[in-house]
Amino acid sequence: MIECSVCHSKLVSPSSKAVSRAYDRHRSKPVLVYMSKVDGRFKFSPISVNFLTEVAKVFFAILMLIIQARRQKVGEKPLLSISTFIQAARSNKLLAVPALLYAINNYLKFIMQLYFNPATVKMLSNLKVLVIAVLLRFIMRRRFSIIQWEALALLLIGITINQLKSFPEGTTALGLPVTTVAYVYTLIFVTVPSMASVFNEYALKSQYDTSIYLQNLFLYGYGALFNFLGIIGSAIFKGPSSFNILEGHSRATMLLICNNAAQGILSSFFFKYADTILKKYSSTVATIFTGIASAIFVGHTLTINFVLGISVVFISMHQFFSPLAKAKDDQQMGSRESSFINMAAGANEEASHRVGPDERQPLLPT
Repeated sequence: MIECSVCHSKLVSPSSKAVSRAYDRHRSKPVLVYMSKVDGRFKFSPISVNFLTEVAKVFFAILMLIIQARRQKVGEKPLLSISTFIQAARSNKLLAVPALLYAINNYLKFIMQLYFNPATVKMLSNLKVLVIAVLLRFIMRRRFSIIQWEALALLLIGITINQLKSFPEGTTALGLPVTTVAYVYTLIFVTVPSMASVFNEYALKSQYDTSIYLQNLFLYGYGALFNFLGIIGSAIFKGPSSFNILEGHSRATMLLICNNAAQGILSSFFFKYADTILKKYSSTVATIFTGIASAIFVGHTLTINFVLGISVVFISMHQFFSPLAKAKDDQQMGSRESSFINMAAGANEEASHRVGPDERQPLLPT
């Protein structure tokens, strides 16, 4: 007899199929978040997890900044000077906006896991794809062709098809209680992280010449500050006992902190050197390969929903990044420019043309 570390169920044989059945019961839930629960609730403060995550990322940014400074060539502007730090801090003040939004979103993740069906949380998070695209259009003035909008819709459909089987039987309305609070939580859960990602990309790229590790130091520093203010606010309302940051933590929460820190650090490189849409596609592809790996090594059964879902996702990815998706707008703009040039050339030719005495004569004899 062995015990599953996730659901604590007793298994007769440690075979791959038995482990797969235990995995199937909770595969719709974020595993580390679920493992952090005790009797259906968190023994620790979620804000403390977010604060420790930001502190871990701050130390990583400082470490990488020191390594980068040691590799600088002679004559380059020193990264560790006070003047460089002050100038970069003034130029990257906008990073406080995504830091605040991330602090709200990271706390909301725990709230959603406590009060919402995990399958519902995953389904609602799919709406971020279209919200991010709309925000990129209005905030960063990024243009998407019709083919690319269709590709994003296919991505949403593909992810949804893959997750349809994760709904418990008998649930209605996507497992979401139809209340005012539910609608408010849904709106915040979809909008806040989307705004955080887009503002983060905008802030990082607006100061492209600044070292990404220096920018991350400001971003994570702001995030640690906002979460610390949240801890102080919690201590004021709940009492001084809630100020203990390390209270109720376990190995699972330490793994959760390391995992969240690694995700945040990796995301910053996507935002600065790629874009938010590519990050969304890469996250989806990573989930697909995780499912395939679990089928190979753990014995997890690949459902028809999974196969159809990943097929639609790969078609969407090929369609979005295809040269034809961008060439259509380019060709339209090129045809408009060429037609404008032809019209302008004709107008210039007509204006510069002088009518001679012979041209006034009739073409046919009278």
